[in-house]
Amino acid sequence: MDGQIKAIRDMLPSDEQIYSLAELFKMFGDPTRAKILECLQIRSLNVGEIAEVLDMSVSAVSHQLRVLRSGKLVRGVKDGKEVKYSLDDDHVTKILEYGLTHVNE
Repeated sequence: MDGQIKAIRDMLPSDEQIYSLAELFKMFGDPTRAKILECLQIRSLNVGEIAEVLDMSVSAVSHQLRVLRSGKLVRGVKDGKEVKYSLDDDHVTKILEYGLTHVNE
Protein backbone atom coordinates (compact mmCIF):
# COMPACT_ATOMS: atom_id res chain seq x y z
CA MET A 1 0.00 0.00 0.00
CA ASP A 2 1.20 3.46 -0.92
CA GLY A 3 2.46 5.44 2.09
CA GLN A 4 0.18 8.38 1.30
CA ILE A 5 -2.89 6.14 1.17
CA LYS A 6 -2.03 4.60 4.53
CA ALA A 7 -1.50 8.06 6.02
CA ILE A 8 -4.94 9.15 4.81
CA ARG A 9 -6.55 5.98 6.19
CA ASP A 10 -4.87 6.55 9.53
CA MET A 11 -6.25 10.09 9.67
CA LEU A 12 -9.86 9.06 9.09
CA PRO A 13 -12.25 9.02 12.04
CA SER A 14 -13.24 5.59 13.33
CA ASP A 15 -16.23 3.80 11.85
CA GLU A 16 -18.12 4.50 15.09
CA GLN A 17 -17.40 8.24 14.79
CA ILE A 18 -18.50 8.26 11.14
CA TYR A 19 -21.73 6.44 12.06
CA SER A 20 -22.42 8.99 14.81
CA LEU A 21 -21.75 11.85 12.39
CA ALA A 22 -24.16 10.38 9.83
CA GLU A 23 -26.81 9.99 12.55
CA LEU A 24 -26.30 13.62 13.58
CA PHE A 25 -26.87 14.85 10.04
CA LYS A 26 -30.00 12.70 9.75
CA MET A 27 -31.43 14.83 12.57
CA PHE A 28 -31.06 17.89 10.35
CA GLY A 29 -32.52 16.02 7.36
CA ASP A 30 -36.14 16.44 8.43
CA PRO A 31 -37.74 19.81 7.51
CA THR A 32 -39.93 19.85 10.63
CA ARG A 33 -36.96 19.30 12.91
CA ALA A 34 -35.00 21.97 11.01
CA LYS A 35 -37.86 24.44 11.55
CA ILE A 36 -37.97 23.63 15.26
CA LEU A 37 -34.23 24.17 15.51
CA GLU A 38 -34.53 27.49 13.69
CA CYS A 39 -37.27 28.59 16.13
CA LEU A 40 -35.08 27.67 19.07
CA GLN A 41 -32.17 29.57 17.57
CA ILE A 42 -34.28 32.71 17.96
CA ARG A 43 -35.29 32.02 21.57
CA SER A 44 -36.28 29.35 24.08
CA LEU A 45 -39.87 28.17 23.66
CA ASN A 46 -42.23 25.64 25.21
CA VAL A 47 -43.95 22.93 23.17
CA GLY A 48 -47.17 24.90 22.79
CA GLU A 49 -45.35 27.98 21.52
CA ILE A 50 -43.41 25.96 18.96
CA ALA A 51 -46.63 24.26 17.83
CA GLU A 52 -48.31 27.63 17.43
CA VAL A 53 -45.44 29.19 15.48
CA LEU A 54 -45.23 26.21 13.12
CA ASP A 55 -49.01 25.62 12.97
CA MET A 56 -48.57 22.03 14.16
CA SER A 57 -50.10 19.87 16.85
CA VAL A 58 -48.46 19.76 20.27
CA SER A 59 -48.20 16.00 19.89
CA ALA A 60 -46.26 16.26 16.60
CA VAL A 61 -43.88 18.85 18.06
CA SER A 62 -43.37 16.77 21.22
CA HIS A 63 -42.42 13.77 19.09
CA GLN A 64 -39.84 15.77 17.15
CA LEU A 65 -38.44 17.31 20.33
CA ARG A 66 -37.89 13.80 21.74
CA VAL A 67 -35.88 12.95 18.62
CA LEU A 68 -33.88 16.18 18.87
CA ARG A 69 -33.21 15.63 22.58
CA SER A 70 -31.98 12.10 21.88
CA GLY A 71 -29.52 13.58 19.39
CA LYS A 72 -28.35 16.14 21.98
CA LEU A 73 -29.43 19.02 19.76
CA VAL A 74 -31.98 20.53 22.16
CA ARG A 75 -32.43 20.55 25.90
CA GLY A 76 -35.39 21.20 28.08
CA VAL A 77 -35.33 23.20 31.28
CA LYS A 78 -38.23 23.00 33.70
CA ASP A 79 -39.80 26.42 34.26
CA GLY A 80 -42.58 25.94 36.78
CA LYS A 81 -45.07 23.53 35.23
CA GLU A 82 -43.73 23.88 31.71
CA VAL A 83 -40.50 22.99 29.97
CA LYS A 84 -38.65 25.58 27.90
CA TYR A 85 -36.61 24.15 25.06
CA SER A 86 -33.43 25.64 23.68
CA LEU A 87 -30.55 24.59 21.48
CA ASP A 88 -28.18 22.37 23.42
CA ASP A 89 -25.03 24.36 22.70
CA ASP A 90 -23.30 26.77 20.36
CA HIS A 91 -22.27 23.94 18.03
CA VAL A 92 -25.89 23.46 16.99
CA THR A 93 -26.18 27.18 16.23
CA LYS A 94 -23.03 27.05 14.11
CA ILE A 95 -24.24 23.99 12.18
CA LEU A 96 -27.51 25.80 11.39
CA GLU A 97 -25.72 29.01 10.40
CA TYR A 98 -23.18 27.23 8.19
CA GLY A 99 -25.90 25.14 6.59
CA LEU A 100 -28.01 28.17 5.72
CA THR A 101 -24.95 30.02 4.43
CA HIS A 102 -24.15 27.07 2.20
CA VAL A 103 -27.67 26.74 0.73
CA ASN A 104 -27.87 30.49 0.14
CA GLU A 105 -24.65 30.64 -1.93
